[in-house]
Order: sequence, then C-alpha cells, then structure tokens
Amino acid sequence: MAVAQKRKSKSRKGMRRSHHRVAVPSVVYCECGEAALPHRVCASCGSYNGRQISKDDA
Repeated sequence: MAVAQKRKSKSRKGMRRSHHRVAVPSVVYCECGEAALPHRVCASCGSYNGRQISKDDA
C-alpha cells in the first residue's frame, strides 16, 4: 500500500497546480462587430478575412 513519505507544503502544492488553470480564449472582432475566435469564420455574418465564406446569412 502506498504511503506518503512527507507532507507537501501549501506553497509546493500551489506550484504544482500552477498549470491547472483554465486558459482564457483569444477574441477578435469581426467587421460586423461581433466577437469571434481567431482564424475561424464569423458565426454571425459568415465572413473570414474580409471575404464572405458562408452562404447562410444570420
């Protein structure tokens, strides 16, 4: 049976968990003014890089 050898301090526990945070997504604003993820087609107007890509207009 596994037994912990020594108690880890709060500081060491925090340093170990420093990479467990949730990443904040990058946001860019389309020409229509809506927020969108970078390098993806805008969900509201269907354009990407100044060109109309999607035929579904919202």
